[in-house]
Amino acid sequence: MIEASTENLIRKHTFANAYLHEGKADLSVVISKMMGDLPELRPQIKEMIPRVKIIIQDINNMTLTEQQKHIEEEFPGLLKKQEKIVEERKLPPLPNVRKEMIVTRFPPEPNGYLHIGHAKAAVIDKTYAQMYNGKMILRFDDTNPVKERLEYYDAIRADLNWLGIKSDIEKNSSDDMELFYRYAEKIIQLHRAYVCTCQASSIKENRAVGKGCTCRLLSVEDNLGRWYKMFDNYKANEAILRLKGDIASLNTALRDPTLFRIIDSNHPLKGDKYRVWPTYDFAAPIEDSLDGVTHALRTKEYELRDEVYFLILNLLDLRSPELIEFSRLEIKGTTISKRKLNHFVTEGLVKGWDDPRLPTLSALKRRGFLPESIQEFVLGLGVGKSESQPDWSLIESVNRKKLDPIVKRFFFVPDPIKLEVIGAPNVTVKLKNHPEKDFGERSIETKGVFHISREDAEQFKEKDMFRLLGLYNVKVESTSYSNLVGKYAGKELKNEVPKVQWVSDTNIEFSVLVMEDLITEGVFNKDSLKIIRGFAEQECKKLQIDDKIQFVRFGFCRIDSHNIAILTHK
Repeated sequence: MIEASTENLIRKHTFANAYLHEGKADLSVVISKMMGDLPELRPQIKEMIPRVKIIIQDINNMTLTEQQKHIEEEFPGLLKKQEKIVEERKLPPLPNVRKEMIVTRFPPEPNGYLHIGHAKAAVIDKTYAQMYNGKMILRFDDTNPVKERLEYYDAIRADLNWLGIKSDIEKNSSDDMELFYRYAEKIIQLHRAYVCTCQASSIKENRAVGKGCTCRLLSVEDNLGRWYKMFDNYKANEAILRLKGDIASLNTALRDPTLFRIIDSNHPLKGDKYRVWPTYDFAAPIEDSLDGVTHALRTKEYELRDEVYFLILNLLDLRSPELIEFSRLEIKGTTISKRKLNHFVTEGLVKGWDDPRLPTLSALKRRGFLPESIQEFVLGLGVGKSESQPDWSLIESVNRKKLDPIVKRFFFVPDPIKLEVIGAPNVTVKLKNHPEKDFGERSIETKGVFHISREDAEQFKEKDMFRLLGLYNVKVESTSYSNLVGKYAGKELKNEVPKVQWVSDTNIEFSVLVMEDLITEGVFNKDSLKIIRGFAEQECKKLQIDDKIQFVRFGFCRIDSHNIAILTHK
């Protein structure tokens, strides 16, 4: 039995942690705070954890208003200590803003579905355009037909639409192929590009040591001749057009990068019209300049390629946009590598691009995240270059705050065990669908037979007392693996008595999909999806696909299909 003073300390740290995290305290934080205050309790921690969990569940189940009231009554002064100054997060001003209209661009490659990392770039691009009453271009960077598919164009549009990002102009890089060819010839004529027919392994070795090959010494005429042969005579991988940069530069990106390569694959929009395709290094600066982009924002993984970007524009005498790099968004426990995500999908490790384990926008939508939560989260990260790898809890925190006031509450019991209450009166209890909002109420008839979770049941022994949440008290008479028998013990509310989630015997079978980390120790986690089976109250029969709800003491969920929900987060 935990002493009253210790239990009071648990409540204090739970309320303090819950206040700072939108009403949801974390067990590990509360335990850590307790051990800091009372290190002599360490030998007893295992015995204490079940009771700590009950206290945390009780407090987490309160509304923010109820929590604040308890803090004011039980722990005067704590509220003031826990108050945080919440500043509206805004993006910093753009550098070198001139009189012309600000134009940004979001250039996804249609080789997969958008993920949370793309969301950061798209939201930043659109937000800056709006800040300056400018425009944002959606430009499909579709110059690699090997991986691009028609379905991805539509998927990207759909994802942006859900995210609330509307472009002012839409275009495809592949529409400018003839233009790219003219600019390629211009650079060849300037003697700053050459067609290289060396083996790929030889090119890699020479670039590593900063050594040029004999192709680099060819005349302009010879290079033009080779260039024209790339369209008909050379096979794929037999010839590439390379920029004559600085082969000995400390910046390896400048060591004669590839500008064009031969790809004999049908393009989703152009078919087999073209076989010589520009690389991103060549196409991006030209498109940015000619599209009128004033500020080109991209992740800092491209930072070493800045010199190539500006060199190409200078050689072609084209206007240079302001180039801004920001940190790439990585989330702990998952990956935003399109190569890996595509592998997971094509190998059947996950069930499509909207599998709720994935960090794709379609998956986050299916999981029950709100688009405005994604926007707020990525804007909060800003456009700095410092690397960080937040976990899902940060996004969940934002989403929880937005879901809490708008979703109805229902009862769900995972891994249920039968509870019989001897002497229990037949009671029809009316439950509010939301503790604060006027979302109506529902009635549940009870006749002394219930189901509670096995986890709750296993913490009780004979003569223990607990309370069925919102109903009455029960004194344990006997326990077994398959059921629990108790005796009616009155309606009087007792704070020290654990409160247990329940459903009546008129329940329905219900399953919840629960996600774990997609990646553990660098590899795919084959246990990343779990199915929690249990019983839900009858009212859940009325739920429709895409409804967002909260299962009390379990978590926020989105209804995915008949009697199946996906856990969004706790």
